[in-house]
Amino acid sequence: MTTLPADQREPGRLERSAIGGVLVREIINFSSYWRSTTFSSTVEPTIYLLAFGFGFGSLVSVVGGYDYIDFVATGTVATAVLFSSIFPAMFGTFIKYKFQHTYDAILAAPVDTEELVTGEALWLAMRASVYGCAPLLVGLVFGLDPSWGMLAVPAINFVAGYGWACTGVAIAGWLKGIENFNYVTSAVITPLFLVAGTFFPLTGLPEWVQALAQLNPLFHCVQLVRHAAFGWEGWADVWNFAFLIIFGLLMWRVAIAAMERKLID
Repeated sequence: MTTLPADQREPGRLERSAIGGVLVREIINFSSYWRSTTFSSTVEPTIYLLAFGFGFGSLVSVVGGYDYIDFVATGTVATAVLFSSIFPAMFGTFIKYKFQHTYDAILAAPVDTEELVTGEALWLAMRASVYGCAPLLVGLVFGLDPSWGMLAVPAINFVAGYGWACTGVAIAGWLKGIENFNYVTSAVITPLFLVAGTFFPLTGLPEWVQALAQLNPLFHCVQLVRHAAFGWEGWADVWNFAFLIIFGLLMWRVAIAAMERKLID
């Protein structure tokens, strides 16, 4: 298939070859620093798992009907997905367009902003799909019973990671300085991280907090992974998965708009 120049294509049309080119570039580039990225993306959530699982687990043995170490192991999967998608997207995107001018070079090829954002988000979602399984594997080592539903966890991680990757790209596109990321991390990401049912069930919190949690994509990811490990819950999980898909599509369009604002005069 011949790839048309970006300025000659129909609006909104994605070229698979262009997206593939962005993916190949990211994979080649990733080969030069995969060790450090893999270390940080897998070790940090694992430390959370071990610290909370065995720390609070020594005080509370059962939570929500599950052994606490199992409860945290399944919840921390979503944390690993978050860490391995939104943060690389935020900082990586900002550095590439602000300092390295990588995107200027890519857009000089037959690639438009929509394809660029799509390729970047797909790559980060693929990474999150793999890295997000690390806490689950650690949980299996420490006694979490395997189940066939766990085979769906990489797919759950991918869909959730795509949405968070697009969120990170959007943040990098809308904010003017990298120092402003501190506001987003403290005021948005940390609260979403804490109120997602990762380390404790939300049933004991006020009803308004439980209602707001329904708008938290991380909560839906936690629910899906936990149900994949312990048993699906029918239409509730259909809703959880649909929410992640809607979140991903919405943030994909927001990310494209943000980067077009930065990259196209």
